[in-house]
Amino acid sequence: MTELRGKPVADNITAKASERIEELKSKGINPKLAVIRVGARPDDLAYERGIIKRFETAGCDYEVFELPEDCTQEDLDSCFDARNEDDSISGILLFRPLPKHLSGNYIRSAVNPDKDIDCMGLYNQASLFVGTKKAYAPCTAQAVMELIHYYGIDLTGKRVTVVGRSLVIGKPVSLMLMADNATVTICHTRTKDLPEELKKADIIVASAGSAKMITGDMVSPGQIIIDVGMNNDEDGKLCGDVDYEAASAIVDSITPVPGGVGAVTTSVLLQNTVEGAARLNNGKL
Repeated sequence: MTELRGKPVADNITAKASERIEELKSKGINPKLAVIRVGARPDDLAYERGIIKRFETAGCDYEVFELPEDCTQEDLDSCFDARNEDDSISGILLFRPLPKHLSGNYIRSAVNPDKDIDCMGLYNQASLFVGTKKAYAPCTAQAVMELIHYYGIDLTGKRVTVVGRSLVIGKPVSLMLMADNATVTICHTRTKDLPEELKKADIIVASAGSAKMITGDMVSPGQIIIDVGMNNDEDGKLCGDVDYEAASAIVDSITPVPGGVGAVTTSVLLQNTVEGAARLNNGKL
């Protein structure tokens, strides 16, 4: 069994981004990320710490804008508008999901496509759907693809079962897999006979957000599993959507949790922030 770790993938992306940052800075262009966070959810804070560490390693600027959990819609939209109009910001990341009393509809329609580095806006979502190469994909979905490409996994003709249908991972990663010539089946928590769908796949992308929902009796020898899940098990330990211990004894390759796809996501965020700076300053290059 081969463990597909995210660190070498992330380090490779970060090294390339660092070189690009130095190149842009030499031309007076300074990439900068704006993180907008409402409240202080533990998972948001953990992600934020990862972002800070990654950006400081690469020498890329960032700024966190924190709003109280009970902020108004006007507070959120005003905070976003200021970042969207700020020429020093090359990428905007809004932590989602938002509290139930808030909506991201305005932001989805108003965000500058070049700053929309996590594909929360309608323009990039539509561009991803039609296959425009300049489209930003959600960072986690892109991280899945970066990991697959880094480890030389050929998708052409492969049967890939994606478990999950969210706009953040399931739907976009399915489009990206099809663009690489995979034959994709999308399943979810209400799929009938999920084990049967999983067993006949060559590759499984688990992204339903349910701790250890994919057990050892649902997988087959020779499979590759990309586990995107970030959950806590009954003991409070971080785990994926796949029962790693059981599945790893059967399949050919698998990503660990933690240490797999999640480790790549912040490097993709960095990569996209740098790309945003280049796009916004295209006239200077």
